[in-house]
Amino acid sequence: KPSSVAPGASSGRKRSVLLLILAIGIAFCFQYWVGPTIVNFNAPVDNILSDAWLSGCTDLETQELIERCAGNAGVYRSSFSALVFFLLAGIAAACKRTANREAWPAKYVLFLFLVAGMCFVPNDPLFLTVQMNIARVGGVIFILFQQIVFVDIAMNWNDSWVEKSNAAEEEETGSGQKWLYAILVSAVSLFLVSFIGWVLLFVYFGNCPTNTAFITVTVLFSIMITMAQLSGEEGSLLSSATISAYATMLCYSAVTKNDDEQCNPFLGEDDVLGIIIGVGLTVVTLGYAGWSATADEKLSARRESSEDQPSSSPLAPTTPEASRVTGIVTNDYGTGEVPEEEGGQEGHKDVPTNFSNSWKLNFVLASVSCWFAMSLTGWGSIQTGGNVADPLVGQASMWMIVGSQWFVLTLYLWTLVAPRLFPDRDFS
Repeated sequence: KPSSVAPGASSGRKRSVLLLILAIGIAFCFQYWVGPTIVNFNAPVDNILSDAWLSGCTDLETQELIERCAGNAGVYRSSFSALVFFLLAGIAAACKRTANREAWPAKYVLFLFLVAGMCFVPNDPLFLTVQMNIARVGGVIFILFQQIVFVDIAMNWNDSWVEKSNAAEEEETGSGQKWLYAILVSAVSLFLVSFIGWVLLFVYFGNCPTNTAFITVTVLFSIMITMAQLSGEEGSLLSSATISAYATMLCYSAVTKNDDEQCNPFLGEDDVLGIIIGVGLTVVTLGYAGWSATADEKLSARRESSEDQPSSSPLAPTTPEASRVTGIVTNDYGTGEVPEEEGGQEGHKDVPTNFSNSWKLNFVLASVSCWFAMSLTGWGSIQTGGNVADPLVGQASMWMIVGSQWFVLTLYLWTLVAPRLFPDRDFS
């Protein structure tokens, strides 16, 4: 039975996110149970399944490395299946307006069949070479998108508390200050986390020029974006603190991939903290993509019309000049401007014209498919028990991560200074 609900840019996004969560669960199962089980399974004769999972792994030095190799290949199987699924879903959504919300039971079944089929494909070269390098590139794309996610979350967080501050100020003068203090405390807490991270990075990873340079650049960039934000009207203190903490995390991820024992005292050991951080970022992104009220706007590149907004709110000031708290913490400098209402777009309210942009959601989830593979496998490294199968893999990953970090920080700094350098241009 056809749906009576008009298609929207976010149609089917929750089901898409839940499918990706299923893929991550399968990846964990493959990595820590199926892979090691197949390696230790003493079959009387060779079979297609064991040959596929041991392909490219049997030449490694120790049994632990072989198990880790097979487990990583299991992650790539799930990641590759999810990547193919979301790329095809993105193409379908671009071609057909309602594709992203139709036939989801069949889509789940097809995805599971795809994963099952990948179990019989040899590791080498599709997974250990091709998919690993595709996932690296996709992981870099995810890092760039994650910046948008964090800035948007920080701005929404900031705006929400500013609105509560203004509402409290309406009821009683001075009572809104507690919300501003909460914003300030949150920003200071994030800066404190970053500072502690810098100290620990210097202590544990600052024993060589390369890592020292990475950490120093992170510190200097964080100071620069904070000073740029404080000296102007762009951004908010909370978003700058969030980006600084994110940059510190990326710096940690980069230095832990260094293949020099002098630079990396934990070389060859399982990076449990890195896996936790990577999975945490994945959860944040999936929650944002699936349930955030502003993800629709970000992923479909549109602005909400005045018809989508409530005409009034019990918490909103009745006039532009009503009592409001302004200043650098709120990112509101009291301009008193009221957004103009958009007109002439009343037709076709039931079918949003931006629905064809829902393909962007699928491509974002495709990049998340690459990211979770890199998070669970240490960006393609095969190491355990102090042994490393291929140190050069970590070296390449290190430069990809730190290059992405520099780009993210430069881009954010540009968003702060560009309106001042080119005041006649619209950067909104």
